[in-house]
Parts: sequence; structure tokens; C-alpha cells
Amino acid sequence: MKIAILDGATLGEDLSMELFERFGEVSVYSTTSEEELAERIENADAVIINKVKLNAGNLGAAKKLSLICITATGFDNVDLEYCRAHGIAVCNVVGYSTQSVAQVTLSMALSLITHLPEYDRFVCSGEYTKSGKFNCLTPVFHEIAGKTWGIVGYGNIGKQVARVAEALGCRILVYKRTPVEERTCVDFDTICRESDILSLHTPLNEGTFHLLDRDHIAMLKKNAIVINVARGAVTDEAALADAILEERIGALGVDVYSLEPMRANHPFQQILSYPNVCLTPHMAWGGYETRVRLLDEVAQNIESFLQGGTRCRVDIKG
Repeated sequence: MKIAILDGATLGEDLSMELFERFGEVSVYSTTSEEELAERIENADAVIINKVKLNAGNLGAAKKLSLICITATGFDNVDLEYCRAHGIAVCNVVGYSTQSVAQVTLSMALSLITHLPEYDRFVCSGEYTKSGKFNCLTPVFHEIAGKTWGIVGYGNIGKQVARVAEALGCRILVYKRTPVEERTCVDFDTICRESDILSLHTPLNEGTFHLLDRDHIAMLKKNAIVINVARGAVTDEAALADAILEERIGALGVDVYSLEPMRANHPFQQILSYPNVCLTPHMAWGGYETRVRLLDEVAQNIESFLQGGTRCRVDIKG
């Protein structure tokens, strides 16, 4: 079996791909451009991808391809209809990043509510030494206990965030299409109005595009913290930037963007230096243990396919 890993760099340079060698010959490419794609998939039996797009326009170059393994949960970068028509199996990985994304979500919230970067800068700049005072309590920070944490999307990540936030003393509100009995579920207007912290964990689809739009941002509390670790386009990014610029919300934490990497003309470029803004480069999913788990899941998908199984197959309808 010949396996081509087409964008290995997106998984980090610190991981070994040796676990796939038990299946056959492995070729690892850090990145693959559209111009390089045809040659690299021409004789591959299986490809492993993260962000590379595979569709009718380029899959025709693959003469032997029988399996596509996606190192992610989403599979919108693969043309499933083409794959079904040409007998190409497609597998994804689910549930691998729950702990990592929840950890970053909590880290953003705690950092923003406690103003840790500002206190760190106060000490490291020498201002603490110069002050002659034994402490500094500005900017004012608040306890997270007793705050209302609204969770939009209640899948594996949303559930983990809820568990940890509740352990810290937060009141939990949930917005999801199908309410659950174990949580207080409310409509989207209510969760926007009542949340002190609002974190987004929902997939991007027609129903969630710009879910947090300008009108709903206007409903947020003046000191609300908004955290988006879902998809950039779940929010109106320009409206969020305006809310920070006009001091209509308390803080903003974002790990995902409508176009990645974030472009030079992105609305968030205006708020890069704001102390109440935490922007990270789509890293929340990628803790070391998370990525090791991810690769192991992909290997299990390949093993299942070779044995005639259908583990994590997304090309099979029903």
C-alpha cells in the first residue's frame, strides 16, 4: 500500500509518521500545492489530508486511490459524491480534540477575566519594581465563580467546557437545536442577554452562519466575554471588532477566522493590540496529546478499511 500524507506540516513538525509504515510505503509532504497534487496522488492507494481539497477537478489524476483519511472532523474539503461514484472510501476522526479545545477555551476565559497578560507586563516591564508598592490591583479583575457561562453548541467540546466551568462555580446556560434535560437550555436571544461569558462550539452550516450577528452582539452585556473556538463565520467578525472598538462588550477571545490565516484586511487587525482581546492562530485543537491521539485514530481507520470495516466512514449514506 502506498500512502501519501499531503500536508503533514499542519499536524506539527514534532510528530513521527512511522506508525503508518506498517501499512506500506509512506511519502510525507509538508505541504502540497494544487500544481503538485496530481503527481503526488497519481499512484497512491491512500492519502492522508488535513486542509488539502480533493474534488472532481483533481481526483481524476488518482489511478489507484481507494481511501482518503481526513485528520479532522469536518469533511467539506472532500467531494463525497465523486468519491462514492468512484469507489473511494473517506474517513474522518471525531472526538479527538475535546480536551484540548476545552482547555484553550477555559484558558482564554480565565486570562481575559483575570487580566493576566497585563499584570505580567507590569512586572516584566520593570514598573512593579519602580512602583515601590507591594501589590497592584489594576486593572480590576473578577472572580469567575457566580458568573453565567453560555455555551452555544453542546457536543463533546461544549459538554466538557460546561463541566469545567461548572466546577469553577459558573451557572451554565446552553443553546442547542434539540434541548437536553440535564442542562438549562434557552433560546439564542436569552443566552446572549444573560451570559457573562459566551463561548461558541457549534459547527458551521447554513443555520449557524453569522449566528452571532450584529443584532445579537447588541444584546450582550457590556462586560460580556465572547470566545469563538468553533468557526470564524459563525460570528459576524466585523461586528465583533466594532463591539470591542466601541467598548460595547468586555473582551474577545478568538482562535478561528472566516479565512485562514487571518488576512491583512481582516476586521480584527484593528484590535490586535487591545488588552481585552486574545487572538490565537487556530491552535486550540492541537495539544500534543491530541495530535498523537488523532494520528492513532487515523491508523485505526486504515486498519479497519484494510479488514473490510467501515470505521469513521463519511462516504456511506445512512
